[in-house]
Amino acid sequence: MTDQLPIAVLGGGSFGTAIANLLAENGQQVMHWMRDPAQAEAIRTTRENPRYLKGIKVHANVQPGSDLAATLAACQLVFVALPSSALRQALQPFAQQLSGKLLVSTTKGIEAQSFLLMSQILQDIAPQARIGVLSGPNLAREVAEHALTASVIASEDEDLCRQVQAALHGRTFRVYASADRFGVELGGALKNVYAIIAGMAAAMGMGENTKSMLITRALAEMTRFAVQLGANPMTFLGLAGVGDLIVTCSSAKSRNYQVGYALGQGLSLEEAVARLGEVAEGVNTIKVLKSKAEQLQVYMPLVAGLHAILFEGRTLDQVIGALMRGEPKTDVDFISPSGF
Repeated sequence: MTDQLPIAVLGGGSFGTAIANLLAENGQQVMHWMRDPAQAEAIRTTRENPRYLKGIKVHANVQPGSDLAATLAACQLVFVALPSSALRQALQPFAQQLSGKLLVSTTKGIEAQSFLLMSQILQDIAPQARIGVLSGPNLAREVAEHALTASVIASEDEDLCRQVQAALHGRTFRVYASADRFGVELGGALKNVYAIIAGMAAAMGMGENTKSMLITRALAEMTRFAVQLGANPMTFLGLAGVGDLIVTCSSAKSRNYQVGYALGQGLSLEEAVARLGEVAEGVNTIKVLKSKAEQLQVYMPLVAGLHAILFEGRTLDQVIGALMRGEPKTDVDFISPSGF
């Protein structure tokens, strides 16, 4: 049983730290791996992760460390909270040790060259592992501050879902199960793009009607794309779809929203990312998403518009003008071509 073994959390960022604390508060022993030995030592001595979660005390049951081999050897259940750009490189050398483990991806991103989601990369590295995805409206700081939060564990492996629910489910954190791993993970990756647009709109003083229009059109657009790739459209009406989209598009705590806000204030993309000081996955996702949408011939005007702003020198006003002149389609198009 995994509940006697320590649980591993890989990644020393804000979400990794919040999940490690949540597990520890539920009575689990947690081995929290991070690449930087100095960061691990600092957390061990100060019991705080000041770079990513300033002011949050790290629970005594969390052991920070930087020896990945030792961490994996001791644990059966592993939460992976590494940035999308670092995940494959960090874990590939440990493919043998990952075999047979329960691997739960918490990273909401897409690998640039392959268009693989994080759980697909885990499957690629460790085909014998049992794999799930944790996603939902889960801002790390709010999770760490015990704001009432719900999340989704998605896997075809029902026993994995039960084990993750048992480990994470607590007084302030509810975990629902889903069998649509692909849809849940795709929702988490896609919404980051739209959060950048929402942040820009907020910085430019656009109204509540505009914000609501952007969020609902974003939902229609991401669902249309996901259905084309084989996801269940109903997944997007749940926590991992519309739930995550709402929080990321309306909260100044969202990293992608912050990047958009900075862009809306007139900063360049480089300046906006530098101001943030950590990864905003939506910036990485937008390029791969635009080329994939074109390849699949899926109509994604918001994605095309944001790409034009970030990489083709257009302004938000120009893009919104073009959107408003576009042909109005049907309002709700959750139905796939196959009539699902």
